[in-house]
Amino acid sequence: MTVGTDSPAQARSAAPDAPEGPDGPSLAAPGVHGIDPDELPDGLVVADATGHVVCFNAAAARITSVPPGEALGLPLDQALPLEDLKGRRWWTLTDPYGGLATRRGQPERNLLLPGGREVLVSARYVREHPTGPVRRVVVSLRGTEARRRTERSHAELIATVAHELRSPLTSVKGFTATLLAKWERFTDDQKRLMLETVDADANRVTRLIAELLDISRIDSGRLEVRRQPVDIAAAVGRHIQAHTTGGQSPDRFFIRVRPQLPDLWADPDKVDQVLGNLLENAVRHGEGTVTIEVAPTSDTPDGEKGTAVTVSDEGPGIPEESMGRVFTRFWRGSKRGGTGLGLYIVKGIVEAHGGTITVGRGPRGGAEFRFILPVGAPAYLA
Repeated sequence: MTVGTDSPAQARSAAPDAPEGPDGPSLAAPGVHGIDPDELPDGLVVADATGHVVCFNAAAARITSVPPGEALGLPLDQALPLEDLKGRRWWTLTDPYGGLATRRGQPERNLLLPGGREVLVSARYVREHPTGPVRRVVVSLRGTEARRRTERSHAELIATVAHELRSPLTSVKGFTATLLAKWERFTDDQKRLMLETVDADANRVTRLIAELLDISRIDSGRLEVRRQPVDIAAAVGRHIQAHTTGGQSPDRFFIRVRPQLPDLWADPDKVDQVLGNLLENAVRHGEGTVTIEVAPTSDTPDGEKGTAVTVSDEGPGIPEESMGRVFTRFWRGSKRGGTGLGLYIVKGIVEAHGGTITVGRGPRGGAEFRFILPVGAPAYLA
């Protein structure tokens, strides 16, 4: 077993050649099957049967800040001095070479490098046969940045939900307590106003809970799409009517429906959710005329027929530097309320249908959202 010394790069990535064992393929040296440890995205550290490091790739050097030349040849516990979160030395606890002969490795866990920097570590013990001596210890290292971003996202979600729930629930509690305590003191008009406020706040809470459920399903890939024939032009008309009934001028909206729309099979409730969110954003955050265009298209991910819906306004639009963040969680185009979750959910719904959604600048300067849904017809109609 040797470590190549022709060049620093060869020495850094050298690994012992070995045939395939019962645990799977052995680590190949550079050039074998085109595998170069330095090309791996995660840190890789390999120790031989004597416990000395024979491979220390570039990612491991970056994560640990230890030059490969210093790590090669050292005992594993010196090249990679890891501690658990209680300050105990990890290699002493796990004892890969002298512990139970049936162990195959260690699952991923948070450990500490010198200086207190956290790193995600997993290990595999390679044996010639299930209870034989350890021939190699293969250690994988990953930074914790991605996990920290996920944890921050979850914390932001909890904070947003708590903030959004507090106001309507405080209103509901206050009005119901007041009515119960002083029912006889209020006129019928006053009672009706209070109950209408309670009803509106209850609807707000219901919508927020529905958004949370949608986010959970999108993140876990469990968002179900119940396809039915959908008349998307009629759906647009219903949403426009709802806005005009709510006080918007009919002149605020311009609908253009192109001829020869293909039959569309989609989830009608979720299509309504997408249209409602995009129109609400255009009315609330945009200015001038809101234009909705429905047109046939072949510009789908699979090249099949589909329907494209474009919603644009004449407001200031979305800054160029914010375009890439529009469909992320908690993005808000203005400070006019909202959870910042709507467009994230819209993107998830469209993609669950096999479609795409984009954002850009409209012909009159405002924001323009365009989503495309493939026909999505069942196989028996193809």
